[in-house]
Amino acid sequence: MAIAETKERREGMAGLAKGLAIIEAFSVHPVMSVADAARASGATRAAARRCLLTLVELNYLELSGRDFRPLPRLRRLGGMMSERDKLVQIAQPLLERARDEVAESVSLAVLDDNQSLFIARAQAEHYVQTGVRVGAYLPLYCSATGRILLGRHTDDDITRRLSRQPMSARSPRTLTTVPDILSAIRTAAKNGYAISDEELAPGIRSMAVPVLVADGDIVAAVSVSAATARVKVNDLRKRLLPVLLNCANQIAQPLKELR
Repeated sequence: MAIAETKERREGMAGLAKGLAIIEAFSVHPVMSVADAARASGATRAAARRCLLTLVELNYLELSGRDFRPLPRLRRLGGMMSERDKLVQIAQPLLERARDEVAESVSLAVLDDNQSLFIARAQAEHYVQTGVRVGAYLPLYCSATGRILLGRHTDDDITRRLSRQPMSARSPRTLTTVPDILSAIRTAAKNGYAISDEELAPGIRSMAVPVLVADGDIVAAVSVSAATARVKVNDLRKRLLPVLLNCANQIAQPLKELR
């Protein structure tokens, strides 16, 4: 049984690798046949054909005769990754500068479906166990970044997003009802910052501010996390908030020029 499961995992990963190689090839070749995809990905024609037809079924590609062409869903995927790459490139040195000013870890997160995804981080010397790292996800309902990223969404949209995942109490302070969370999101939008005070975990405080572009959209959130023993809520507002706001504004400036 174990040998069969290992073989199945290997085959699954090999299939995923071939599919990703074909997707990457479409960034260079706007139209491909099965033979083209096989050459570009290094897969056999049979494997390339299976991947292409799967992408057609998932509405990433359209088939016209013998040619496969990207649909908007695939183009959006490529565009999203490109925008994130630009965002990280712009943000990383600014996050490091903010970290040096506040002597705490500073991160950048974006909305990814129904979670807050961290795409860049400047780690402070002292380590705080927050679960935040590049590539990590945090729930929207109890994280400062989540409440900032939802700030321009309607109540109905927020409620739908929150209902898709359980809102468990991670600590005695965690807000777990939709009305309370909606109120916290609206307060954060009004104030221009969000604070999660021991809601994610006991002993951890975090604060986030929005990265706003020219049309008023929130494209990301800059956040800081610290141990409650070291940083009080008043410290967050008085000492750390101006640094985070300046960092977010500096990240936003080149993004505004790009739009």
